[in-house]
Amino acid sequence: MTVMHKVRVYKSEENLPREDQLAFKIAQVAADPVEVSPEVEEMVINRILDNASVAIASLNRGPIVSARGQALAARPGPGGSGSTVFGVDAATKVSPEWAAWANGVAVRELDYHDTFLAAEYSHPGDNIPPILAVAQHMGATGKDLVRGIATGYEIQVDLAKAICLHKHKIDHVAHLGPSAAAGIGTLLKLDTETIFQAVGQALHTTTATRQSRKGEISTWKAHAPAFAGKMAVEAVDRAMRGQTSPVPIYEGEDGVIAWLLDGPDARYEVPLPAPGEAKRAILDTYTKEHSAEYQAQAWIDLARKLHREHPEFANPENIEKIVLHTSHHTHYVIGSGANDPQKYDPTATRETLDHSIPYIFTVMLQDGEWDHVASYAPDRAQRAETVALWHKVTTEEDPEWTRRYHSLDPQEKAFGGRAEITLADGTVFTEEIAVADAHPLGARPFAREDYIGKLRKLAEGTIDEKELNRFIEATENLSSLEAGDLDLLNVTAAIELEKAQGGIF
Repeated sequence: MTVMHKVRVYKSEENLPREDQLAFKIAQVAADPVEVSPEVEEMVINRILDNASVAIASLNRGPIVSARGQALAARPGPGGSGSTVFGVDAATKVSPEWAAWANGVAVRELDYHDTFLAAEYSHPGDNIPPILAVAQHMGATGKDLVRGIATGYEIQVDLAKAICLHKHKIDHVAHLGPSAAAGIGTLLKLDTETIFQAVGQALHTTTATRQSRKGEISTWKAHAPAFAGKMAVEAVDRAMRGQTSPVPIYEGEDGVIAWLLDGPDARYEVPLPAPGEAKRAILDTYTKEHSAEYQAQAWIDLARKLHREHPEFANPENIEKIVLHTSHHTHYVIGSGANDPQKYDPTATRETLDHSIPYIFTVMLQDGEWDHVASYAPDRAQRAETVALWHKVTTEEDPEWTRRYHSLDPQEKAFGGRAEITLADGTVFTEEIAVADAHPLGARPFAREDYIGKLRKLAEGTIDEKELNRFIEATENLSSLEAGDLDLLNVTAAIELEKAQGGIF
């Protein structure tokens, strides 16, 4: 069963007992040595494959080159054997916090891995790089890694179900620092007190504004979750050395809730597994078939269908306007409700275009296929007929789609909406979609063969087939990997990796 924990702000003189603090309850969940169910283990394997696919596709993109260069300058200390970096031969080891950094950037750069959306949105796969890095460094087993990842997913999903960050313009990685710290705590079988201190420190150091996802979106978008993972590794290290953290970090009168979120009168109910209950939250998450913000996934699939069935919609001369009726979040974050002129700018960065549903819907409507590189290329974005149609696409919030977006019923929860296309002759065409085709309730739910297919597609020309097959085999046999075997969960690139521009390190 799930226990709902009531969370509010306390004045200092109220002296909230440690065992009643949210960070302590998170630590208790992390320290609970429950077994991992077979279906959760299967999904952990799927997500390791998924992360690898998008990381491989990013190996020579600028942010990854930079982060990898920083990581390669940080050799492991005496506490362990070091951790691997995606694309680099496993014989080359770096310090775990820097491996978490480099691999975290690689996983996030293309915005192409798993997601969970509720009160807050998240990419729970961001937990894997820091937990895996520590597992490699400390000589953990495959079973240890599975348990750690299950915890990371559980805590991030539970926090995202209950506590909204974006409403207060706080970046969603504020839930990632605590979840990754908790996952590392499970991995290392740490006691509750140590995990409690690590969770508090990880949260304290990873709260930031969400300007990183607003206006002219920079390369920091990919670095933000990697920074949270890196901070989680460092927080656990400090806690293991007996160092303490701000208490109570969530509920204190000068804490996160009081000053960064809903304020002194805030009330939350956070769902967490009861003692002895298996951690199953990873099963509530979903991955991406297309390289774009998750709220765009269903719209891409609808545009693909319209491309096949109504090719005339691709011609801007045939269209008066296109209105996408959707949820509050989609309208205000990736739609015209954001009031970001950059979302309609043909010279905008890739990071901005993948957060522009007017752009994404237009390109898919015209092309009928989506590519993580070609669909964002400058010459594609600046095509005259694309710009003309793009500027006819707007979004509007629809209360019913907002309600379904926030529904806790998985059968009802939806991330799409209704497209209303007004043709030049005045004819109005409408069609709707609730979830992406790859969603568990979609037209073609992702299964193991789809994850492997995505990996093979994105690794083509970058990783030799023999090396890729070795990685897939190791990942699919995760629980049989012994201490020291987790270096197998890395791939060596067959291409030359670009060198980073020089910096301090």
